Amino acid sequence: MEAIFQVFTPFVFVIVLVVYILSSAIRILKEYERGVIFRLGRIIPIKGPGLVLIWPIIDKLVRVSLRTITMDVPPQDIITRDNITVKVNAVIYFRPIDPIKAITEVEDFYYATSQIAQTTLRSILGQSTLDDLLINREQLNAELQKVIDTQTEPWGVKVSTVEVKNVDLPQEMLRAIAKQAEAERERRAKVIHAEGEYQASQKLADAAKIISSQPATLQLRFLQTLTEIATEKNSTIIFPVPIDLISTFMKTFGKDTGK
Repeated sequence: MEAIFQVFTPFVFVIVLVVYILSSAIRILKEYERGVIFRLGRIIPIKGPGLVLIWPIIDKLVRVSLRTITMDVPPQDIITRDNITVKVNAVIYFRPIDPIKAITEVEDFYYATSQIAQTTLRSILGQSTLDDLLINREQLNAELQKVIDTQTEPWGVKVSTVEVKNVDLPQEMLRAIAKQAEAERERRAKVIHAEGEYQASQKLADAAKIISSQPATLQLRFLQTLTEIATEKNSTIIFPVPIDLISTFMKTFGKDTGK
């Protein structure tokens, strides 16, 4: 029995050692992952996806995901070019396109990209006015994406999109903007009213020219006015007197009185 145990113990040890070596040597990388392998401290060609075999102890594998990363940029206190303090946050989309550079050129590309995004957000938006920040949002997003992508390119990181999410304004500035909007609406209302008066005066002038050239149109206008006034329950009768008749009567009365 003791002899069997002495023979069985090395066999178990060998099996355990083989299982350990295989578990340390076999790596399975997903479709979106790549393996950066350091062999005795030196980089060898990228491995993956799928089954990857490495040498235990002498090889070290670092997994790098090639999927797009969504990162929220924390709210930043920004003083605009017209000296207004606002709080702005953003979202940035990026992904590593060169796994070797992402691992060797920077210690933590995720943290480094976050810091670059925060400083660039303060720098670019601080050069803009409040109106540009509220209106020209697409132009600022494109400029932020270009600057951040240029700075992260040596790290093998591609920044695809940067979007400014929220712009928090002080309460005093919100009240000032509301007053400005109200004054703008009043200005537009006055301009529209003045344009209406101008157009109405032009139409009246055109109508007066037509009536002066055709006196009969004045009588037709009187009759149209009667149809508008004389409703079903109205007992008042209005009869228009021609102006020519009155003028003739006044001339005759003046001759009789000697005036």
